[in-house]
Amino acid sequence: MIPLNPVGKQEIHKLESILLYATLFRKDVLDLIKDPSERLTWVDSLAVASSAIAREKAGMKIPEIAEELGRTEQTIRKHLKGESKAGQIVRETYKMLKQGEIKESQIAIDSILEENEKLKQENLKLKNLLKDIIKQIQKTI
Repeated sequence: MIPLNPVGKQEIHKLESILLYATLFRKDVLDLIKDPSERLTWVDSLAVASSAIAREKAGMKIPEIAEELGRTEQTIRKHLKGESKAGQIVRETYKMLKQGEIKESQIAIDSILEENEKLKQENLKLKNLLKDIIKQIQKTI
């Protein structure tokens, strides 16, 4: 179940993850972030807006949100009021979630996070294996 009014850190994290994921994979947003030179800026702004909105829905005040996210109160305020394009887009996504236009089954965020963790572990194992191989090669040289 999507925690539209989260209580506690775990539910806040789940809502912000769902907001970000659902926003990033909207067709209109995918079109916006096609340009590689702007992609990082867009993803960062959408992530901050998602985090701010999730915390707002949990009842946190702007100064608390700003401190927790390491952003200025002005930046947080702009996202929350929809004065930034990222804030507007994430608000639209929240509305879509609330109205049931996007279902949790479409998002499957938990399985994505789990797969991400598996890939991180596999990557770490491969890095360590590569280091061992390099050490062996250096010994033979």
